[in-house]
Amino acid sequence: MAITRRRKQPEDEVQHHPDLTPDEDDDKEEKALKTSAKKDKSKNYSCLDNCCWFVGCVCTAWWLLLFLYNAMPASFPQFVTEAITGPMPDPPGVKCLKEGLKVKHPVVFVPGIVTGGLELWEGHQCMDGLFRKRLWGGTFGEVYKRRIRHHHLHVIRPILVTCKPPILLKTEIDPKIPNQLCFPYQWDLVMLTLLCISRRPSCWVQHMSLDNKTGMDPPGIRVRPVSGLVAADYFAPGYFVWAVLIANLARVGYEEKNMYMAAYDWRLSFQNTEVRDQSLSRIKSNIELMVATNGGNKAVVIPHSMGVIYFLHFMKWVEAPAPMGGGGGPDWCAKHIKAVMNIGGPFLGVPKAVAGLFSAEAKDIASARALAPGVLDSDLFQIQTLQHLMRMSRTWDSTMSMIPKGGDTIWGGIDWSPEEGYCPSKRKPGKNHTEITPENESTNQECEATQPNFGRMVSFGKDVANAPSSEIERIEFRGAVKGHNVANNTCRDVWTEYHDMGFGGIKAVAEYKVYTAGEIVDMLEFVAPKMMERGGAHFSYGIADDLDDPKYEHYKYWSNPLETKLPNAPDMEIISMYGVGIPTERAYVYKLTPAAECYIPFQIDTSAKDQNKDSCLKDGVYTVEGDETVPALSAGFMCAKGWRGKTRFNPSGMKTYVREYDHNPPSNFLEGRGTLSGSHVDIMGNFQLIEDVIKIAAGGKGEALGGDQVYTGIFDWSEKIKLKL
Repeated sequence: MAITRRRKQPEDEVQHHPDLTPDEDDDKEEKALKTSAKKDKSKNYSCLDNCCWFVGCVCTAWWLLLFLYNAMPASFPQFVTEAITGPMPDPPGVKCLKEGLKVKHPVVFVPGIVTGGLELWEGHQCMDGLFRKRLWGGTFGEVYKRRIRHHHLHVIRPILVTCKPPILLKTEIDPKIPNQLCFPYQWDLVMLTLLCISRRPSCWVQHMSLDNKTGMDPPGIRVRPVSGLVAADYFAPGYFVWAVLIANLARVGYEEKNMYMAAYDWRLSFQNTEVRDQSLSRIKSNIELMVATNGGNKAVVIPHSMGVIYFLHFMKWVEAPAPMGGGGGPDWCAKHIKAVMNIGGPFLGVPKAVAGLFSAEAKDIASARALAPGVLDSDLFQIQTLQHLMRMSRTWDSTMSMIPKGGDTIWGGIDWSPEEGYCPSKRKPGKNHTEITPENESTNQECEATQPNFGRMVSFGKDVANAPSSEIERIEFRGAVKGHNVANNTCRDVWTEYHDMGFGGIKAVAEYKVYTAGEIVDMLEFVAPKMMERGGAHFSYGIADDLDDPKYEHYKYWSNPLETKLPNAPDMEIISMYGVGIPTERAYVYKLTPAAECYIPFQIDTSAKDQNKDSCLKDGVYTVEGDETVPALSAGFMCAKGWRGKTRFNPSGMKTYVREYDHNPPSNFLEGRGTLSGSHVDIMGNFQLIEDVIKIAAGGKGEALGGDQVYTGIFDWSEKIKLKL
């Protein structure tokens, strides 16, 4: 009690100890004051301080490393890598140049979804100062910048004065410096920075979204694709997409006059890229110009990812009569295209698109959600939440182009799948199998833990995913009464069609228990009828019974290889090039999410897994052979069987080849993303693939590449699919 009383006494009433000298007394008082100051400082040190210091340290370290990287000699990383791993091979362009290869055919690049840059041409007030700045691709830095103007004070002040203690703002504006606010304390700047960060991303989501009814521009917003090779050479600084391929083509003599990036707004449906931007007409005109100015040599077209089915749509559009088509005539492709070299093409769709539309998830997001429960469901700074992501991506009609096509015939049913018995982790890497065999020892390894049925694309519960079909009791969801969800009145900022569903509709979806590829479309039409009605006007997912039926002349069928014919161009070649050796999403185990306001009711069940390390089921996701995004079945089936030889889908009998590239990750971080990668985007830097492209562009044919190059069981799987040819 005595100590407490002495601390509370005023300074002038403090009694000095009789045994202490004045100097000793002063020293003790000074120490006490220092200790008290430290305690007060620690008490005032808040969570926000920690966040600011953390961000500051990260930024400082990042800029320091960036400075050192730019300051070091350009050859230093290569020198260190060669010292560790030995001499590096010549880049493909240098190798091909030594072999005497040179420019012959003009080259057209067709980027896929999300890899092409988008820039702002018109926007709302929150995007002031960003005219023709990139909203997608590039550094994304402009998105987080905001001018602080005097008229923002009425928004800023109420937030700052509610802080404890209140944060003061000086409102005097220096007339010599326009649009300036003066901040007396560092706290003011911190709070304003957080305010700007929290307000700009939500504005960005608004500008990146399309109109939910029309699938076109919202009122007052115009976001357009970047043009030129820079549109998709890099997605972000240091993260290449087409840059490595372009650089190696340049080594053998290519330049911008004989290379063309067919940029388009990848958010739109394929036909709407023509309606709004005339993108298809621009591709047609540029190919015609390049062929005419390159001695009549036909173009080599290199689409990637979704660009593969976009260009498939183009080949039908360009020969179809106007006004629906380009009016090029039935021999346009035969006259202008030498070869189409498809990289990572989702010809038959991807299961990942189902997970994205159904719950705004994929394998990586589901794993992150399991590690940090609740973070992705929160509304931190109004960004990076699954609700906002779903609301935005469901306005992109292009995402519906990648819903699996062909139904149970292609992807399997409740009791079978083409890849049954296969486990990616058991395949022996690097072994080429180019011939069809009844049983391939290396490509049909069985999972020891379970026998997964990949045909069950969505299962509610691990037990349902593994149960015999006779034991699964399913309650029909079609026609179920959805009821009414009160959250619809309070969740307008993150509105999705789930907020129009009542608990009855949600329960009905879960009680059906298992969805095959043939039932996925019906399920999506039930949970998102407005989205699917919009997408259904532009895309189709079935198999044509009679391709001569006049209905297949409509553009909604042109991007589905199972409902359209290839052009009449017998000299043209189609090569399917894709990576393998990486577990790729094929089917999902789902669960219901506990009810909450503004929630997504379905979630991948990350607790569903097998203990065996060779299992095909991990974190609620069944994986098969592929490039981490597109299963090998989707990328390879059409060239392995559907278009192989003269079929009803390939009436002219143009030659097709399957070229698989086995994934070999970099041995150390200095190798970057690797030169032998099979990953969906990193394969664009695969030396073997680039060499194959240069050989075809220089005048070679598919046979010169060695024909088919296969590491998986794609031919075996294709034989199991009973498709009328």
